[in-house]
Amino acid sequence: MSAQPDHLPAPPPAPSPRAAAQLLIRIRAERPERSERWLSAFERDWAKALEDSRQTYDLSPLHEVVRTWRARLDSAPAVDAFVAGGMDDADGISLAELTGDRR
Repeated sequence: MSAQPDHLPAPPPAPSPRAAAQLLIRIRAERPERSERWLSAFERDWAKALEDSRQTYDLSPLHEVVRTWRARLDSAPAVDAFVAGGMDDADGISLAELTGDRR
């Protein structure tokens, strides 16, 4: 008897060929200060994924960038509402504590 699953979950569907262009439009439509930062970050992520795809002949890195940036853009209004709502986040834990980075 094997402990391996007898089936694999279906991978998420591939984004459309124009998904990156649609993301660029959405990023440029954001507030100017956010748009500038996010545009350069998206272009950096896309360039790295493109290079990885060229080397491996696999489109998965490009699909992952699209999925990640869609999630960021989709969650931005909720993050803005949280920040604007004055929610008390004083009981949070700093990222440095979680990662063990004590610089």
